[in-house]
Amino acid sequence: MCGIVGIVSKNKEQLSRVAAATRELSKRGPNNQHTTEFNNLAFGHARLSIIDISEESHQPFTDSLNRYSLIFNGEIYNYKELKEELVQDGVVFKTKSDTEVLLYLYIKYKENCLEKLNGFFAFSVFDKQENSLFVARDRMGIKPLLYYFDGIDFIFASELKAIFKFKIDKTIDQVSLFNYLQFNYIPTNKSILTKVNKLAPGHFIKINNLNSIDEIVEHQYYQIPYNDKETIQKTALNYDKSKEMLVGLLDDSVQKRLVADVPVGTFLSGGVDSSIISLLAKRHKNDLATFSIGYKDEPFFDETNYANAVAKKIGSNHHIISLSNDELFENLNDILDYIDEPFADSSAIGVYLLSKYTKNHISVALSGDGADEMFSGYNKHMADFKSRHPGIKESLVKAGYPIWNKLPKSRNSKLFNINRQLYKFSLGANLTNKERYWQWASILNEEKANYLLNEELIFNPQRLSDTAHEYKKRKDELLKFIRKDGDLNDVLYTDMKMVLVNDMLRKVDSMSMANSLEVRVPFLDHRIVNFAFNLPRAFKINADMKKKILQDAFKEDLPEEVYNRPKHGFEVPLINWFKNELRDTIENDLLGIKFIEEQGIFNYSAINELKQKMYSNNPEDSQATIWALIVFNSWWKKYII
Repeated sequence: MCGIVGIVSKNKEQLSRVAAATRELSKRGPNNQHTTEFNNLAFGHARLSIIDISEESHQPFTDSLNRYSLIFNGEIYNYKELKEELVQDGVVFKTKSDTEVLLYLYIKYKENCLEKLNGFFAFSVFDKQENSLFVARDRMGIKPLLYYFDGIDFIFASELKAIFKFKIDKTIDQVSLFNYLQFNYIPTNKSILTKVNKLAPGHFIKINNLNSIDEIVEHQYYQIPYNDKETIQKTALNYDKSKEMLVGLLDDSVQKRLVADVPVGTFLSGGVDSSIISLLAKRHKNDLATFSIGYKDEPFFDETNYANAVAKKIGSNHHIISLSNDELFENLNDILDYIDEPFADSSAIGVYLLSKYTKNHISVALSGDGADEMFSGYNKHMADFKSRHPGIKESLVKAGYPIWNKLPKSRNSKLFNINRQLYKFSLGANLTNKERYWQWASILNEEKANYLLNEELIFNPQRLSDTAHEYKKRKDELLKFIRKDGDLNDVLYTDMKMVLVNDMLRKVDSMSMANSLEVRVPFLDHRIVNFAFNLPRAFKINADMKKKILQDAFKEDLPEEVYNRPKHGFEVPLINWFKNELRDTIENDLLGIKFIEEQGIFNYSAINELKQKMYSNNPEDSQATIWALIVFNSWWKKYII
């Protein structure tokens, strides 16, 4: 696990900035930072040593003939098997690293090497003889890779903060900003800047001649296989056989991800997913350490009793990080400072703190990320299922929209959270499959997001304009897999493309890397993903159970209480901070009238109404949008002004 940066430019001053850009990635790679400059190309690498921690494995890494140079972020879990193949070809290795294996695999197979890799990665190879550059990202988008192209310079990096160290065009992408206000993250492969994109998962870029770059073209090498429901029903194994295969695939995936030359443990929230990963890891590692986070002052959000029960059942060495609201707040500035592109999923705060304290004990943690999106783990999945298969109760909830609309709604109490969920269900139940998905994935609808913008930036998604056309194009692209006659698998597939990559994986990668902790995700082994999307919907969800096949496959091995618990995630008590510790920041700085009017992006009247809503007894989801605005304006002050 590392950080990488590269630039192709004829401007020597631009090339010289690669050292500063590499230093920006030092938390991703605290063990070593090194740069190399060629003619019109410069590479930078920041290393977090996990496999073969010797100096011989430092990067940029060059082959024995000094033709190819590699920078690599990630891990290749099947590198030992691949190494055996290369040894048969006569390759003599000087290290025990997966880095060297990856380089020689690329030399042998070029872009076809990607099909052989089991792991997560973003890497680049420079071929001096051809004067060509190859850049690739793993199948699921677990590891980030952003790139900038202005027709002259091509820059790529693990994080936007490294790209900011070069002279670049910082024009804000208006559609990305609008999407950010809707979702609290940017749901596409675009970025907040017009000239920066994110290399799509399962894609690579090949530049054949670095002396002349006309355009950047992404080539796809992997697509999650997804059949229509009739094909899935015909080809699916029976349920018991499918459970057996799933257990075998998961066990092998976990075993592969325990390989390291540094201490390894697991995150354990007490939910089904992390409990399964911890259970399987314990079977291969007797001294397994598990880690969970709890909230001393917020019992509604504290789930450590579930994690304790699992740890006791599997016999792990369990660590609980129990935090007060003061301790959470003390880390807020560090979190805001690390965010280099607006991202306002507030559960990132919990992931940051869990990673921070876990790093004191281990350098690699396995997590349960990805299972919710593949196997239907979110409340919205059950809501979508019931909207497609309504009973009397669902019909009554749908009809009760006028009531739910008037009742207080908030995530901070059990009763008000139920009101919030009933309201959202009734709101989406009458929509088409696509619009319902968009509605339930959003924090703000299009009208409310528009109201937050300054008059000069407002656009109507229904009105013909370049911005509105681009918004519709991106929205249609995100929703293209949700069919009128499809089923819930369409929703799960869209979650993989949109929510998992741009929200969940972004959150875990950035917050763990902020603490130099590598997090591995066994559920996202491509063999498991391929398997999951050839399972019929009935194996995943019915009227009584989410993640059915996962729960049934491990029911005998985990405590009963794990299967009957609400889902919270890493929620944190934002609204309490906004009313107290952060009130001055909100009123007199980042969301104050002076700052907003000078900035010229947002509508202060809308922000003021939002603040009053948040201070009221019926805050709804106002704190989520307040947080999004704080994050954006903090980012704006650091990187744009």
